[in-house]
Amino acid sequence: MDRSTRPSGPRTTARAALLAAAVALTAFCAADLLAGSYPFGPRTRSVNDLGNQYVPFHAHLWDLLHGRADGGLLVDWRSGYGSSFLPDLGTYLSSPFALLVALFPRDEIDLAVYVVTALKTASAGAAMACLLLALRPGRWWAAGLLGASYALCGWSLADASYNPMWLDGLVALPLLCLAGEWALAGRRRVPGVLVVALAWTANFYTAYMATLGAGLVLLLRLLLAHPPRRQALAAAGRAALTAALGMGLAAPLVTVVYFGTEHAYPGRISDFAPVPGEDLLARLLPATYGFGSPALYVGLTALLLALALPFHRAVPARVRAGWTLLVAAVALSLQWAPTHLLWHAFATPQGSPYRQTFVLCGLLVIAAWHTLSYGPPPPRVLAAAAAVLALITGLASRSDLVRPHTWPVLLLATAGALAGLALLRRADTGRRARVLAGLAAVLLLGAQAGESAATSAVATRMRLAHLDDYAPWGQRQQRQEAAIARADGWPRYRTDPGREQTVANDPMLVGGQGAQYYSSLTSDVLSRTLTALGGGWTSRGRSVQSLDNPVTDVVFSVGARVHSPPDPHQSTPPRDGDGGPVTVTRRDVPPLVTVRGAPARTGFGPSPYRNQELLLGSRVYTVPRTAVRDDAGRPVRSGRVGVGNALGRPTVTAVCPARSQVYLWAPHFSGTARLDGAHAGARFRFAYPRNRAAMEPLGPAPASGPLRVRLTPDRPGRVPRGAVGCLDAGRLRAAAARLTATGATRVTVSDGTLRAELPARSGGIAVVAAPRIAGWRCAAGGGPLRPAGSYHGLIAVPLDGTATSLTCVFRPPGLRLGAAVGAASLLTLALLGTFRAVRRRRVPAPHPTTPPRERVTSALRTRTGGDPSC
Repeated sequence: MDRSTRPSGPRTTARAALLAAAVALTAFCAADLLAGSYPFGPRTRSVNDLGNQYVPFHAHLWDLLHGRADGGLLVDWRSGYGSSFLPDLGTYLSSPFALLVALFPRDEIDLAVYVVTALKTASAGAAMACLLLALRPGRWWAAGLLGASYALCGWSLADASYNPMWLDGLVALPLLCLAGEWALAGRRRVPGVLVVALAWTANFYTAYMATLGAGLVLLLRLLLAHPPRRQALAAAGRAALTAALGMGLAAPLVTVVYFGTEHAYPGRISDFAPVPGEDLLARLLPATYGFGSPALYVGLTALLLALALPFHRAVPARVRAGWTLLVAAVALSLQWAPTHLLWHAFATPQGSPYRQTFVLCGLLVIAAWHTLSYGPPPPRVLAAAAAVLALITGLASRSDLVRPHTWPVLLLATAGALAGLALLRRADTGRRARVLAGLAAVLLLGAQAGESAATSAVATRMRLAHLDDYAPWGQRQQRQEAAIARADGWPRYRTDPGREQTVANDPMLVGGQGAQYYSSLTSDVLSRTLTALGGGWTSRGRSVQSLDNPVTDVVFSVGARVHSPPDPHQSTPPRDGDGGPVTVTRRDVPPLVTVRGAPARTGFGPSPYRNQELLLGSRVYTVPRTAVRDDAGRPVRSGRVGVGNALGRPTVTAVCPARSQVYLWAPHFSGTARLDGAHAGARFRFAYPRNRAAMEPLGPAPASGPLRVRLTPDRPGRVPRGAVGCLDAGRLRAAAARLTATGATRVTVSDGTLRAELPARSGGIAVVAAPRIAGWRCAAGGGPLRPAGSYHGLIAVPLDGTATSLTCVFRPPGLRLGAAVGAASLLTLALLGTFRAVRRRRVPAPHPTTPPRERVTSALRTRTGGDPSC
């Protein structure tokens, strides 16, 4: 037997895995060095959700692991005035890699997330190398090379590198395929179940896609083995049982996430539109980039080998046809709407619509391995593959995604791949086999690492050009954190990190307890309540912002508010320096639990000023008539500004009581607004349908009464009727004092439990200054826990005048169901293990003939040369 086709042993597999991990890690870091990106250069890598979600969520996990968080696994009291945390944990933080952040200093959280991302990428390469040697024996370094090709695929470098939770799916695909191999062989049932459970726990979204891909691989393996029907059904049944039990063990987290999405604010509903064929082909090439197209790059070596498979006659015809057809079918499924929905659990995702691309990348690499493991392709086969590659390149050249820098990388990588494969072919037939094989390995590995580093560097630069980005932890965040720590008085009152946010999840990153919250699971009640109160948001309502307003501060018990200068990193162009000091304003506010009279029968209306008064229980605003005038002073009945005659300097006029505080509510206006006589203006950000502008303070009303607000729009927008509100600070202080006098005398909060001591003879309803998200159950006095009521979106509990205490307990929806499914799966697994152990003791020693269960394994070995028991 030739050394290149000798069955793989544990040491060979380990060497291949280590090589794949090392190459992937080296290329990953080299790309950031080449791009001048963090942590090797001045450019930030925190673009889009990486800066807004993943870094802050990992910072919160750090606080949880070190006992510094406000809340626990059930409730995050820092964000959204109290949000359900377990669904967020299952969505963003349940990967075992996430725990590594605890080993880093808190102010190096960006570096911690970077290391986690790099290790996930390396682990994906190692897992694929192990899978390849389990499918077919071959050169260990070649398995390592193709494992690295998979880890450094375009989807990983362009999309998942700034969505680190998706990388768990990249790791899961080869591991799930290995679990399928074990199921075919009838071995390692418990490890297989644990692999499925780990994959679905780490990130069930991409694990779902990886499971579909592993199922297709398993089906093809069965078709190629072609065992008797009974044996095939038994093997498929074992695989299905393994998957079901594994998913069952992950159910406590998966069901919580599922029900969390049911109660989340609805995102944008979009229809799938396939990309043009030339864009699809372009993404197979190195150094191409496009946000909305599938990143299919796997390296020129892997691509050439996959293209060579149909022409390589050393590979059995069934194997050639099977893997070629599977790759083609999955590629077509990316472009067809029904299969697109199937890949994405029947919901077109917001953002990139090709999140299943890593499955196709994995299949391309497996197809390449089948070409190489039967022996390096001869010159004529390489020539045929090169011709197909030339055709793909010619068609792709019509795409705008192919840019000038693509060509030198493509030419060098193609030359390196063809030369390396030609040397490897000679090593199989020549006298200097070791020397030629070594040269081929160096050339192929170098080409793979070089082109992947270049591809990643291009993606990093181009992401920065069109996505929002955020600075890593620095002096600004340190000052914010210090100011919040000095002012913090939780749970006596909240400390809000402030309206001038650094990222969309500031409370998780720098501390405090604010309204800010950005998640795929932002609750519907939170988003709608804050919107009704005049709040702003981005990401179509799933990223709610802090509202700098004294009335809502009283309602939500915000006793300290941080005021930061504008983030210099977010200015255009970026400014140097910190922009000024961080200050804190304090206010006497009621406790978290207040006692109110019977709630008003009417709900929220169109005016945020009246809605705030409804929650406060007192009239504190004057809402005058307003008039919008164009640049020449003529009335604009529609309120439209930024167009026509109201393009440059339109105005809003109104009359407010003297010494009242003027606020402007213009959710569909983008630009700046400045009250005549004020030193500074307010910034409004609106972009349909992504952004909604928040209510902003403009300053004190003039003593004369009439006022003029000068607008400077930066895009077309509209100012609504009732846009101006005049707040009477004296009335607000009196309202706050009344709520304090009748409110709780003591409040304690621990994770998902809130307790309050109430004044004697409290009647009406107790209102908790937290959104009434699904899962809250409350009791007054010693009564039984019942689902909490709602007081205009806040938690409410009726009082009968005798209770002197209040207890509220939170349990996320789906947790009980998931725990029951998980317990049933664990019990089933234990019973199956016990049954097998008892059966082995009772059954006599097997006859030398092959047992029926092993016939599938034998067929696989005979027909494909693999070792499913590996």
